[in-house]
Amino acid sequence: MNPKAVDIVIVNWNAGAQLMRCLQSIRSSAAHAHCTVRVIDNGSSDGSLEQAEAAFEGEDVAFVRAGANLGFGKACNRGARLGSAEFILFLNPDAELRKDALAQALALLRSPAHARTGICGVQLVDEHGHVARSCARLPNAARMAAHALGLTRRFPRLGYAMGEWPHDATRQVGHVIGAFYLVRRSLFEALGGFDERFFLYFEDLDFSCRAQRAGWASWYVATAQALHAGGGTSRQIKARRLFYSLRSRLLYARKHFSAVGWACVAAATLVAEPLARLLQALVCLSWASARETTAAYAMLWRWLLGPAGQEPSP
Repeated sequence: MNPKAVDIVIVNWNAGAQLMRCLQSIRSSAAHAHCTVRVIDNGSSDGSLEQAEAAFEGEDVAFVRAGANLGFGKACNRGARLGSAEFILFLNPDAELRKDALAQALALLRSPAHARTGICGVQLVDEHGHVARSCARLPNAARMAAHALGLTRRFPRLGYAMGEWPHDATRQVGHVIGAFYLVRRSLFEALGGFDERFFLYFEDLDFSCRAQRAGWASWYVATAQALHAGGGTSRQIKARRLFYSLRSRLLYARKHFSAVGWACVAAATLVAEPLARLLQALVCLSWASARETTAAYAMLWRWLLGPAGQEPSP
């Protein structure tokens, strides 16, 4: 590898101690000497930015204060524009590199056999060592509607998440999630980066879809690992997290599916899914879940019925 072959972009929003562990894992990585790290802070208020600055600034780690929550895709784009390395790794602050994970992913992208591979992910494990089902097929309208209707819980092959596959082999996939998302800079710039209309969720799936349509493949490396807590800092705002996920799903369907496909996904998302979620919450006597579902859908309907681009109030 050439020096500074990789720009690592981390978007921080109140990640607490997770950000420190993430940066420490990069420092301990076999590829550390070849990386420049940029932390884009989306208006954190928990002291995580200041703590990380005190410990890491000046060691090939730069901290950029966005001043507000730009959203994940927009903050990633800002971080990417600040670098010039051949590859960009978008790494979640709740992720930690293991040993030579980055080196293995880079080796795959640099191999002649993968000249048309533009995106690479690695095996993600949680705190208990369980392998996450992190890869996906690129969805069509039927798969996305099946997910919204909850059918994939009983019949996972109907959906786009590859939950039925144990993620135990290196292979080409439709999509690797953005917790560890290694991309060729040339491809990222050619496609204009992440679509900033996706404030949170689906921006990586949208990019993988556009990359495939442009003739580039996504690969998953099972022999390389990164720890991923899952949920990250969005655990703090469950109702708002659900709202952003639902909104991004509708945006994705509108962008990539036919009018009929969009209508099917919208009907499943706006009618069937909230009823199913509320019924499940009532059966489980989970009043917190019922409140979160109600709040999320209230935000979603305010967004749908309000002025274009308007962010709902919490």
